[in-house]
Amino acid sequence: MGGENKDVNTVELLLKISSDVSAIKTDMQNFKDSYKNEKENLLAKIEDVRKDFDKEIKEYHFCDIANLLDSNTFLVLNDTKVVYARLLFQKESGSIIEIFCLEPVDKDIQLAYAQKGSCVWKCLVGNNKKWKQETISSSFINDSTQLTLTAKRLYQENETWIVEFSWDREDLSFAEVLQYMGHVPLPPYLKRKDEESDKEDYQTIYAHQEGSVAAPTAGLHFSENTFKQLADKGVKTCFVTLHVGAGTFKPVSTETIGQHIMHTEQIVLKKENIKDLLDAIDKKVVCVGTTSVRTIESLYWHGVSVLKNGGKYSDIDVKQWHPYQETCEISAKESLQAILDSMDKEGKSILIGQTQLMIVPGYDYRIVKGMITNFHQPKSTLLLLVSAMIGQDWKKVYSFALENNYRFLSFGDACMFTK
Repeated sequence: MGGENKDVNTVELLLKISSDVSAIKTDMQNFKDSYKNEKENLLAKIEDVRKDFDKEIKEYHFCDIANLLDSNTFLVLNDTKVVYARLLFQKESGSIIEIFCLEPVDKDIQLAYAQKGSCVWKCLVGNNKKWKQETISSSFINDSTQLTLTAKRLYQENETWIVEFSWDREDLSFAEVLQYMGHVPLPPYLKRKDEESDKEDYQTIYAHQEGSVAAPTAGLHFSENTFKQLADKGVKTCFVTLHVGAGTFKPVSTETIGQHIMHTEQIVLKKENIKDLLDAIDKKVVCVGTTSVRTIESLYWHGVSVLKNGGKYSDIDVKQWHPYQETCEISAKESLQAILDSMDKEGKSILIGQTQLMIVPGYDYRIVKGMITNFHQPKSTLLLLVSAMIGQDWKKVYSFALENNYRFLSFGDACMFTK
């Protein structure tokens, strides 16, 4: 981390505290994994927590969110859409081989989903020892469609396999193939099979950009009525795209945070959204979910790189420890303006790229002034990100949640922090 021992020590302390949360009584048995039961109370509770904790933690119904946000709030949401990335292949013996599509080999998610006839992906393979033949196939038939999908392992990369898919309907894109044959990639801790209702329930109502293997679940709380109330209040909204990868579930298991390898995820931002963010930079920028937080903060560091590269345009490529390796006095306005200027020079309307940014205690938030998020697992990078905003008082918040029977994780309750 660029020799910043202070930051490393702070994070190591947090990891010890994270273990304490597990000991407090984070009994995941209390987490109901039946969405049908949770849906009634999904929007039930939200905490309005100030960083200095000069007031008691307050409890609200989520439908009150518009009343809790100031009219000068600029709300950022992630409009990525979960794809049915789990493919099941049943052998004649009855055994099931599951292929979980993680990311395309060529890295461009949008192009990968548009491929017709064949494509190559990095995948996790379940029950791999049963995969004896060179290829395996699965068929789908309904009243209007007949389709056969074939998978071929090319080679292994650590715990993943590079798999080539091909199908006999060249008029169909890979996105359409997954729509027909794929299964919803529910979080692993739910430990149940996906159901037809999950196709709607595990998706935000504003999901538009296909590419995620996990939902930005803080957004599941929002309804059409919520957006109407926000608009009536004068709250501006902005949609950005970060395609959530399976790495979001990876816990920090290393002895020191510096040894943890953060996953990389793809970002897509429209020029008009960057303009809106720049216009709203003096307002209170509040992000819905940790993925929106990482997107906006990554955008700042990309602008820093553009400025240091003489204003030259480049795709986003923010490394894990970039913010901790240097002192930076560049303002958010300067950073965003540099990005827009570089896009103008190249005639670009969309900014794409990737981020590996890991936000940990000691991080100085450059644009984000608040977040709405669910309650996360101990030792997760998501909990580190929360702690970076509210300090060690996150433990007070989580203790409150546990004592008051809040639900944790993807289909759980929410909390709001504002600076």
